Amino acid sequence: MADRPYTLLSCCMSIDGYVGSASDKRLILSNEADFDRVDAVRAASDAIVVGAATVRMDNPRLVVRSTSRRADRTTRGEMPSPTKVTMTGHVMLDPQASFFTVGDADKLVYVPTHAAQEAQERLGAVATIVDAGTSVTMTRLSEDLYDRGVRRMMVEGGAEVHTQFLTGNLVDELHLVVAPFFVGDSRARRFVGDGRFPWNAERRAELSEVRQIGDLVLLRYALSPRFDAGAFDTESAPGIVQLPDHPIHTHY
Repeated sequence: MADRPYTLLSCCMSIDGYVGSASDKRLILSNEADFDRVDAVRAASDAIVVGAATVRMDNPRLVVRSTSRRADRTTRGEMPSPTKVTMTGHVMLDPQASFFTVGDADKLVYVPTHAAQEAQERLGAVATIVDAGTSVTMTRLSEDLYDRGVRRMMVEGGAEVHTQFLTGNLVDELHLVVAPFFVGDSRARRFVGDGRFPWNAERRAELSEVRQIGDLVLLRYALSPRFDAGAFDTESAPGIVQLPDHPIHTHY
């Protein structure tokens, strides 16, 4: 494929693979130390990608929280926070959502041609509308972002976006954080949906790193030959403990 940004996919889930509850109430999976780690990853990114469903349900701000990290970005000639990116086929997005109103970063909304005019009328005052053609694909989105100067990209959800990036083999590294509890409700949102993933029983993903972050565990996977262990520096984030690299023996 054509050039695309180095892509990191980030997710925090329960032990049984859920990223939310079945209700409208937000499920807190992470902790403050991990929020700070994610903030460090955001600060090292040129763009953050989320789906329209995530914008509607979670109302994320998607900005760098740390004052020092924002200052470092400004010193490098960058905006204080990365470009925000989402995509929609039905333009069911509120222009007053935090995605659009919080922070000075550029906001890009990718839409299929049939929805471009409606998107421009509804969101054109708060975002740049990108006509992605017949349908919005993650390949097309990645290529266009690269053409716009994005070299390092963070994908934060939700399940449909995660699934499309992973099944499209468009991810270079995966940060999967596991929270120490179960949700136990099949109506809740999961990390990914059904799909033909490049990593399966015959082709295992490569586990690059394991970290303890308080009561959470970060699993870092190298998913492509382009994997760069230093692409996103989060070692400076507090509360992170490197687990031993020797096997952990458990007796049954």
